[in-house]
Amino acid sequence: MSSSSDFQQDRHSFSGSPQKWTDFELPGDTLYYRFTSDMSNTEWGYKFTVTAGHLGRFQTGFEILKQMLSEERVIPHLPLAKIWEWQVGVACRQTGHQRLKAIHLLLKIVQCSSQGDCDLTLLKPLWQLFTHMENNSCQDMAKPGILLPLHRALAELFFVTENRVTELGSLQEYLLALNTEDHLHRCTAQ
Repeated sequence: MSSSSDFQQDRHSFSGSPQKWTDFELPGDTLYYRFTSDMSNTEWGYKFTVTAGHLGRFQTGFEILKQMLSEERVIPHLPLAKIWEWQVGVACRQTGHQRLKAIHLLLKIVQCSSQGDCDLTLLKPLWQLFTHMENNSCQDMAKPGILLPLHRALAELFFVTENRVTELGSLQEYLLALNTEDHLHRCTAQ
C-alpha cells in the first residue's frame, strides 16, 4: 500500500498472518494497493479497512480541541475541568512535539478558564519536570541563554498559571501543592 501509484511514497508492505499487519496512516486522499499471491495455500486473500481522518489519533484530537478553545462562544459549553484533567495526563505521558502541543492546550485552558475550572495542583508532575530542567540549566553555565522548546513551554505555562492564581488570591495554596516537603525545607534553609 502506498500514497503514490509507483509505490515509492509512504509504502507499507505486509505478508503472512494477520498478526504481522499493523495500523498505519497515509497522507492525502488516495490509497494505492497491490495484492500478489504466491499460491502457497488456499486462504481467501486479504481484507483491510480504510478510515478517513482517523479520529482518536493525537493530531486530530489536538486540532479539534485547539479550535474549540479558540471559539469564545464555545468555551462556556465545554467541560473544562474534565478536559484539563485529561490534558494534564496527556502532557505527562507524551514526549517530543506531542508534549509541546499538550502544554500549548493547557496554556490555552488556563487563559480561558474561570475560577475553579481547573485543578492546578494536577500540574505537580510537570512542575517537577520543570524544576529539574531549571536546576540542570543553572548547573550548565557553559551554554547560557538557550532553553529547549519544552523548557520554554513549561516556563510560559507556569508563568501564566502563577499570574492566574495570584489574580484569584490562591498563590500560597498553589505553591504548597506543587512542591514537595523536602523542597520547601531546602528553600527555607537557604
